[in-house]
Amino acid sequence: MSDWLNLTDQQLLGTTYPVFIGVTLIFMCGCAVLMGREVARAWRPAEQIVPYALLLGVADRLVIFAMFGGEWRSPSGFAIDTGLILFAALIAHRLTLAAQMVRQYPWLYRRFLLFGWRKR
Repeated sequence: MSDWLNLTDQQLLGTTYPVFIGVTLIFMCGCAVLMGREVARAWRPAEQIVPYALLLGVADRLVIFAMFGGEWRSPSGFAIDTGLILFAALIAHRLTLAAQMVRQYPWLYRRFLLFGWRKR
C-alpha cells in the first residue's frame, strides 16, 4: 500500500504533470467534449461513447510518447487518461441531450437542474 503513496508523477501518469495537464486535460478532454456533444446531437446512446473514448485514450498515449517522450506502455497512465476522457465525454453527452430534449420538445419537457428534464 505504501508503494502507491511513493509514486512519482512519471511513474503514475507515464509523463510529467504539465504534459498531462496540457495534452490530456486540455487537448484530449476537449476532443472528448466535442465527441460527446456530437454523439448526443445524432441521438445516439451513451454506450457509443466508450469505443471512441478508448481510441482517444490510445491517441493520447501516442501524442505523449511521440511529442514529449512519455511512457507508451503505462497502464496506470492509460487508465487515468482514458477515464478522464470518458468522464468528459459522458458529461458533455448528458448536457447536450438535456438541452436538446427541452429545445426540440418544449411542449413536452422542461429543464430540470443541469443534466435532466421533466414532463410538463
